[in-house]
Amino acid sequence: MKKTDMAGKKLNGTVIVTYRCNARCSMCNRYKAPSKAEEEISIETIKKLPKMYFTNITGGEPFIRTDLKNIVRELYKLSERIVISTNGFFTDRILDLCKEFPQIGIRISIEGLEKTNNEIRGLNDGYQRGYTTLKKLRDMGMKDVGFGMTVQDKNAPDLVPLYKISNEMGMEFATASLHNSFYFVESNNIIHDRPMVGKNFEALVNELLKSNSPKKWFRAYFNHGLINYIYGQKRLLPCDMSFDTFFIDPYGDVMPCNGTKDKEVMGNLNHQTWDELWNSPEAEKVRRKVRCCDRQCWMIGSVSPTMRKYIATPALWVVKHKLKSMLGMKYSMYELPICRDFRDGTISKEELDSLSTYDPHAIINNGLSADSKEALKGKRGEDIVNADVTSQGYEGTIAETDRDIEIK
Repeated sequence: MKKTDMAGKKLNGTVIVTYRCNARCSMCNRYKAPSKAEEEISIETIKKLPKMYFTNITGGEPFIRTDLKNIVRELYKLSERIVISTNGFFTDRILDLCKEFPQIGIRISIEGLEKTNNEIRGLNDGYQRGYTTLKKLRDMGMKDVGFGMTVQDKNAPDLVPLYKISNEMGMEFATASLHNSFYFVESNNIIHDRPMVGKNFEALVNELLKSNSPKKWFRAYFNHGLINYIYGQKRLLPCDMSFDTFFIDPYGDVMPCNGTKDKEVMGNLNHQTWDELWNSPEAEKVRRKVRCCDRQCWMIGSVSPTMRKYIATPALWVVKHKLKSMLGMKYSMYELPICRDFRDGTISKEELDSLSTYDPHAIINNGLSADSKEALKGKRGEDIVNADVTSQGYEGTIAETDRDIEIK
């Protein structure tokens, strides 16, 4: 990419401010591989980021950082819109930040109704904490707030009920499904009962299409794409990560996304200017890899920009299916040929599994720095984070897991 190609162009960015996390999510091992607080991205590096039309702040758990308000303050000098992804545990910090930045978006991860959520996320009284935080944000007049749910076998039956709760509260409802990557420190995530999970997505699509909100109609398309994804098929839209969208991790490494098996680094903003990094040979090398990537991820961070860029494809789907909905006809997951093929027995579960990124024999990568790995020698990541959280005046996470991963 030539430097002139980016002149005046605003990007879509995700800032991973920490890998420290106090949750114990069943589909993510990041809590076992935290970053060292001393190494995490600084305000000075934040100031070097480019102009953005949208920024997601994520982790780990962003609100573990005591200086998050300073980070948001700097990012608002660069970005038109900011949304923070959080587990909702640090209610007082969330409310305090939103008093200063009432325009900010907050997405709290809730993985189903109370019992299911607490089993999946392993956070002390996690559902009630998250729900209470959302309600308090609503009560103080916050508009851009909502739920985020990663759909899997265990919680798929809660998908529509949770959507209805969010809808009654007038909140946003974001969805995802299982992915494997260095970011999640995981390679074993897989949907086992695809028809069951797909049917629950199908029901959500029909709920969204019944609404009067064009935004929800396009979310219906996104969830249609999630069905396509869990069946291991090619993305419905191209992936342009690293071209007009980027991620930056706690160490200042700029990456195309968080969905790759290994961390793909375009450059490091601690040691380079943005223009040097974005136009470097290393960045071009990563872009070539992106164009050949076969992981077929379907996450909102990579799909939302392409839905805008290639608007004709989702728009035609939306017009067709909204009209059908108005005429009393329902969307069916069996519009996707792969769903019909599996139903009719022309492709097996084993064949579909082979199309996914599930790899039980993979060496699990984590994207940690050498110093962060050194800090984990003889210690568990969850114990380090619990000590950190309690030193800040909060209770440590009680839940234990039987997962044991080797930090390499």
